[in-house]
Amino acid sequence: MLNRYTDFDRTFKALQSMASNDANLGPFFARGGKLLLYHGWTDPQSPADHTIAYFNNIIGKLGKGVVGKSVQLYMVPGMDHCQGGVGTDAFDKVAPLERWIATGTAPEAIIASHLTEGNVDRTRPLCAYGKIAKWKGAGSTDDAASFTCVAESTRAGAR
Repeated sequence: MLNRYTDFDRTFKALQSMASNDANLGPFFARGGKLLLYHGWTDPQSPADHTIAYFNNIIGKLGKGVVGKSVQLYMVPGMDHCQGGVGTDAFDKVAPLERWIATGTAPEAIIASHLTEGNVDRTRPLCAYGKIAKWKGAGSTDDAASFTCVAESTRAGAR
């Protein structure tokens, strides 16, 4: 029979040991490890700010030189927890990682799609964190080719 008090405590303790927020990934990176992080801005289960904070903690611990070389973050506008939502939530995570390993540089952008009833109806670039997809002013707003990744501070109205 389950004991809701002791079983909860045991489960909580086990889950704590599985969740890591240790930002010292130096040994992993020293072996050539690459960490591609992504997170949906509209994730209702895990706040996007937590992943951003973890990314920034890695940089704080190991220096800015690891960005794009060993770790990179891509935020997904409109994506819920790992998938779903109104955003472009369908994208290949393995091929960009393989190219990164081959070239030594993380992709500036990963092309993502939104599907309705199994058909692609929109594509957008997922830009490396610190940049956003900005429409070029021409072309379809449903086509990733009509966008470029720019520093967040260069968006219209930013100060």
